[in-house]
Amino acid sequence: MIQQALATGLLALGIVCLVEGLAWGLAPSLVERLLAALATMSEADRRKIGLLAMAAGVLLLWAAKTLGA
Repeated sequence: MIQQALATGLLALGIVCLVEGLAWGLAPSLVERLLAALATMSEADRRKIGLLAMAAGVLLLWAAKTLGA
């Protein structure tokens, strides 16, 4: 059980690193523009975006586990 949870966590972390690396590797100027746009937002708006992204990640992990990953 713990080994499976660890494997899932490592898989999720690996996918995050892959996506982040692709974004920085393929479109660094786009990432910089997105960061500049985030800097103009209020803290409350950034917090909402972060919580929505976290919820989406939990849903995706749940769906992957349900499908047998």
